[in-house]
Amino acid sequence: MNTAMHFGAGWRSIAEMGYAMSRLEIEPESCEDEKSLDGVGNSQGPNELPRCLDHELAHLTNLKSRPHEHLIRDFPGRRALPVSTVKMLAGRECNYSRRGRFSSADCCHMLSRYVPVNGPSPLDQMNSRAYVSQFSADGSLFVAGFQGSHIRIYNVDKGWKCQKNILTKSLRWTITDTSLSPDQRYLVYASMSPIVHIVDIGSAAMDSLANITEIHEGLDFSADSGPYSFGIFSVKFSTDGREVVAGSSDDSIYVYDLVANKLSLRIPAHESDVNTVCFADESGHIIYSGSDDTYCKVWDRRCLSARNKPAGVLMGHLEGITFIDSRGDGRYFISNGKDQTIKLWDIRKMGSDICRRGFRNYEWDYRWMDYPPRARDSKHPFDLSVATYKGHSVLRTLIRCYFSPVHSTGQKYIYTGSHDSCVYIYDVVTGAQVAALKHHKSPVRDCSWHPEYPMIVSSSWDGDIVKWEFFGNGETEIPAMKKRIRRRHLY
Repeated sequence: MNTAMHFGAGWRSIAEMGYAMSRLEIEPESCEDEKSLDGVGNSQGPNELPRCLDHELAHLTNLKSRPHEHLIRDFPGRRALPVSTVKMLAGRECNYSRRGRFSSADCCHMLSRYVPVNGPSPLDQMNSRAYVSQFSADGSLFVAGFQGSHIRIYNVDKGWKCQKNILTKSLRWTITDTSLSPDQRYLVYASMSPIVHIVDIGSAAMDSLANITEIHEGLDFSADSGPYSFGIFSVKFSTDGREVVAGSSDDSIYVYDLVANKLSLRIPAHESDVNTVCFADESGHIIYSGSDDTYCKVWDRRCLSARNKPAGVLMGHLEGITFIDSRGDGRYFISNGKDQTIKLWDIRKMGSDICRRGFRNYEWDYRWMDYPPRARDSKHPFDLSVATYKGHSVLRTLIRCYFSPVHSTGQKYIYTGSHDSCVYIYDVVTGAQVAALKHHKSPVRDCSWHPEYPMIVSSSWDGDIVKWEFFGNGETEIPAMKKRIRRRHLY
């Protein structure tokens, strides 16, 4: 038997196995409730099929989460379907890729199907609002920050044991943001004050009371403008851990040099509060910022002029921007807006001019008012975004959104908290709502997807920190009423 005949026979056996097993597979609850959303690429009517994103990013996402081409071959005229796990395993045994193993895209194709929709399992509860919840880069630690002066760090690998209980210093209103250093030795926390505090979380003591049991060193961002001159909404470590970038209520971006222990850069960046900042990639040269002035701006520190002009401006949101998350490639990022949308951006489309035309013909404040119904279908005439995702609610607080992890999903999804107490998950390419996780009784300000496992932890103003997982770990069973058998398709 020659190689070609052997390979062909192997594929026939894989196809038969895929057919036999796929008809017995149970589809997750999230797929049953899936619905398409308006605004991906272009607006759609209520009865139209979802329009897939026609952009380079769609192809990059598919490359990261699409199995080997031999496994996605199907009968002519049949729509593309996910390849079953059984078929993937059989293909690996027959060495379809001729590498003897799964590629990273193969792994993401399988893992991305296991969306963490089951739960929740309670992890902790406090008597104050939860503002921050974030996994560390390797997923071994989890940080939760509360309005009542507490930051708790949990050891995920040791059964979510509280490893550090931090009582903060000089808190004004709430903990607005926290960030772990890349080596997971230090944590910085911000408040409505120009002083950002840094804590050594590697110390042996579990309780860290500011300047009583441990020193919480203050990093002064004020540049002699006074201790209560402004507040900081967003703070992030650089990838090398040598710098911290911050966005503030005095419309500025700050960069603090931790090695020199001094403020190294201040950019008068926007015309209103800078609610969110982040580094675009590992280099630390590019910074993204988002503001209540509705603009996202891109800053290249290598060529900042004396007038501190941005490298470019991205318009499209009709209201202020609450959060930005970078894809990590220095090219794409997403933003959450008070116009109740998430927008996807490609910085190669950025412009140099700002349209100062006012688009609001109504009075509205997101802190205590609902979004006007007549504004929901409004569109920015100079929208530079690649895609828009709708369905969640951005009210009362600076709600955050993120790309799903690279390792387990190939960044196939976008997920966000919401004022309506849910966590929403969207497909980046199709814009479909993959899941809405319902448990909380108050706004979900922050949520975090584990970098390797199908697990999301959400935090809410109700004080609850809860964990969502995919069934199959022996802890959770699918309710019998929600089981659904797939049709007899070969995939």
